[in-house]
Amino acid sequence: LVLRKDQPITSLTLCSTCRGVTLAPFPEPTVTGSFGRFISEVKPQHLSPLLLQRSKRMVLDSIGVGLIGTTTEVFQLALQHCQHMYGPDGVSSVYGCKGTRLSPTLAAFVNGVATHSMDFDDTWHPATHPSGAVLPAVLALSDMMPASNKPTGLDLLLAFNVGIEIQGRLMRFSNEAHNIPKRFHPPTVVGTMGSAAACARLLSLDDSQCSHALAIAASLSGAPMANAATQSKPLHIGNAARLGLEAALLASRGLEASALVLDDTPGVAGFSAFYEDYAPQSIAMPNENSKFLLEEQDMAFKRFPAHLGMHWIADAAASINKALVGAGLGSISPDQVEEILIRVPKSKYINRPFPESEHEARHSFQFNACTALLYGEVTVQSFTPVSINHPELLALLNCVRVEHPHDNPANFNLMYGEVQVTLRGGDILTARCDTFYGHWRNPLTNESLRRKFRSNATTVLPSEQVEGLIEVIEDLDRIEDVLLS
Repeated sequence: LVLRKDQPITSLTLCSTCRGVTLAPFPEPTVTGSFGRFISEVKPQHLSPLLLQRSKRMVLDSIGVGLIGTTTEVFQLALQHCQHMYGPDGVSSVYGCKGTRLSPTLAAFVNGVATHSMDFDDTWHPATHPSGAVLPAVLALSDMMPASNKPTGLDLLLAFNVGIEIQGRLMRFSNEAHNIPKRFHPPTVVGTMGSAAACARLLSLDDSQCSHALAIAASLSGAPMANAATQSKPLHIGNAARLGLEAALLASRGLEASALVLDDTPGVAGFSAFYEDYAPQSIAMPNENSKFLLEEQDMAFKRFPAHLGMHWIADAAASINKALVGAGLGSISPDQVEEILIRVPKSKYINRPFPESEHEARHSFQFNACTALLYGEVTVQSFTPVSINHPELLALLNCVRVEHPHDNPANFNLMYGEVQVTLRGGDILTARCDTFYGHWRNPLTNESLRRKFRSNATTVLPSEQVEGLIEVIEDLDRIEDVLLS
């Protein structure tokens, strides 16, 4: 290619050796590239008041369930493992453990484990637990950043919302993702991606690095549903937070991965390896009219620590208890009961007739229905060994029969829970719950959410510190120097 000084740049003369050569076109836009650009270019001004309000509720709830989660055996096992197997590198704080610090990735791990240790954390639709995979990662990363470059509260909320948005976008690329999972636990896939995206945003990575962070995270994703209802399930959230943070840090150092990981490339599975009906779309660049998914789809917050599906059946059963008590008949007694019929979606891992551990009980339609029938509610204390093995509860469990109606799909947006109790005298009591209190269609009030937070957080913190945390979180977008540890 020859240029003469007197020749305009719009008129080029090709030398003889270059004639017939086709210049390479600009690369076609990709889905992966659009996600990288979105993560890199989104700014605090793109966060609407509604989005800020909803995400601060998520932060409050997530820290609260993480604090009570530090009282569990699985959290203590994870913390001891990290302290004993890895050298001291105290940088990032650990929920509820004053003076305990770990490396950023290990702090993200144990705080993620704490968040999901009781299955008390938030749930979205399509089905996943979005906050626990993201918040521990961005808080650990914030601790790691130099004092001269600490993020503000608004910076943290921006990164957090990016992590939530990426999870929601990815799950909407599949119809399969809308249903209660069968093959793998969604937070181990989209949660890891969300953590990577949030951390990439907090690190201010460029669009290429953000794309690589997602691609690296995809190689660190996935865990089977067989470990649901075991002590290993909380590790899923811990690993999602930890590995997403690691992916972003590796990308920040220049590590590269597939530039097409989110694209549907024939013959080479990227993210499509997780969803057979994967149909990705590019994400639009943020602008003043942009809407995040959280603005359109609110979050579900749990009133008691169990799988989300348990809340429908527990509320239906509690209605029968309330009717009996209201009629002056007192609570139900096993010797009065001929049969307890529960109508729920078909989902094998939450159909557990006789749970033997707290983790199995949190994933048992039968257990939660009978607990609510017997006591009128399900609480944190319902999952202690004494409660699980209570003679009256065991007697009721022997009366349960399960049906899976065709009009009751395994989908948190469409399912219902119905309980029908046949008494020995022939009376039949029936109650149905279509939307429990705490579901995104019937969200907890701010006061109910604060009450839950206080109840959870005061298990490990003094009341004054709990009230201070509420104040900080509710004002997070206006705070320059954030200290949540």
